[in-house]
Amino acid sequence: MSSPTPRHVAVIGAGAGGLSAARHLLEEGQEVTVFELGSHIGGLWVYDNDNGLAAAYRSLHINSEPRVTAYRGFPFPERVGLFPSHRDVAEYLGSFADTYDIRRRIRFRTRVTSVEPEAGAGGRWWVQHEDADDSGDGGATAERELFDAVVVASGHQGVPSHPGWAKKFAGRYLHSHDYREPEPFRGQRVLVVGVGNSGLDVAADVAPDAAHTLVAARSPVLIMPRMVLGVPTARVLGALSKPWMPWPVQRTIMRTISRVFHGTPEQWGMRTPRTRTHPASNATFMAHVSYRRITMRPGVSDVDGRTVRFDDGSTGEVDTIIAATGYEIDLPFLSEQVSPVRERRLEAYQRVVHPDRPGLYFVGFFNVSGGANISMMDTQSAWMAALVSGRSALPSPSRMRADVRRERARNQRRFPGSPRYGLELEPARYKKRIAKEIDRSGAPIPVTVPEERAQVGAQ
Repeated sequence: MSSPTPRHVAVIGAGAGGLSAARHLLEEGQEVTVFELGSHIGGLWVYDNDNGLAAAYRSLHINSEPRVTAYRGFPFPERVGLFPSHRDVAEYLGSFADTYDIRRRIRFRTRVTSVEPEAGAGGRWWVQHEDADDSGDGGATAERELFDAVVVASGHQGVPSHPGWAKKFAGRYLHSHDYREPEPFRGQRVLVVGVGNSGLDVAADVAPDAAHTLVAARSPVLIMPRMVLGVPTARVLGALSKPWMPWPVQRTIMRTISRVFHGTPEQWGMRTPRTRTHPASNATFMAHVSYRRITMRPGVSDVDGRTVRFDDGSTGEVDTIIAATGYEIDLPFLSEQVSPVRERRLEAYQRVVHPDRPGLYFVGFFNVSGGANISMMDTQSAWMAALVSGRSALPSPSRMRADVRRERARNQRRFPGSPRYGLELEPARYKKRIAKEIDRSGAPIPVTVPEERAQVGAQ
């Protein structure tokens, strides 16, 4: 049962994570206020979102199919196809907010400036916020409100991480966060640094019209095809590779599929991963490599003017560098004493609960290895709402801290040492861990299925 007296919960961010958190809290009978920096619902999926944090480019599509991406009980409309665009996702999130009566609870154009615990042992939180109007006239007024709990769902892809040599480059430099469309790079010599999904997307986008495109891959990478036998690759992997299989067997399955479609990474100037990695995928990237519109290079060691030196000693002259080099976790409203952020990691129990600050929760701070972000946020939100309502219990702070240390050590053993993997999680294992947490209550998580959506069903 929900707590007899509704608790007032602040949710920071009206993207996919914040909307999911709000929905589950409302279904538990809580009062919810959502603070959104911009004037739109949808977070990073809103093209040119005025919150300044979104990185959606014109050609962006999700990598996971709708039936595994959607919120529980709220499928995507059938018209969006297998890989919805950013416009499809933004529209879906807006529809979700309206269906669950979240929109009227959102305070748009509101910047949260501080989240601090109430003095004493009450476990409540002061949230200070102000009008996000940045006109510079000094008219914004700060307000301070007391909440029973705070959910941070502001995302971790808003503040780019730049390589140390960036300021030494004499040509045009930008981070993939600021990339929108390929036309400005027509006829240029372009270097894309990084081979994550964003790096592949940007390189494939600019390659047809650029004079030439180089891609620097410092880390080993396994590039998977988007489709196998007419269905998304993830569906095929799900049928062939099971969580109980030893990792070498799962790795062999992925390598075999990649090799059938693309050959070996070494064939094209890349390296095959020896440890667990986050597979990357793009529908046309490898075609551009095979047509020599894209040339692979190792990592960048230094820059001098417009000359780029790579780790193998080779050099290249380029006009533009687009750095797809990841993001910093930036939570400026949390003081150093409160924030669980350490470098590019979130030291939170099960990625959700601050071990030492009751009432402070996090949703969406992860990178899914072979899964779907939105549905994983929904899993986190369901558990978080059960905790807020008192229907699920937590271990002691010392046990939570010990678990955080064990999980960090496990990730360091299983994934490369790159900061990119600080937020990595394995979806099947993670969902089992959250299911065990929810089972502590012995009661199912309530999920409302709108009648019209229930008739559509998951695709």
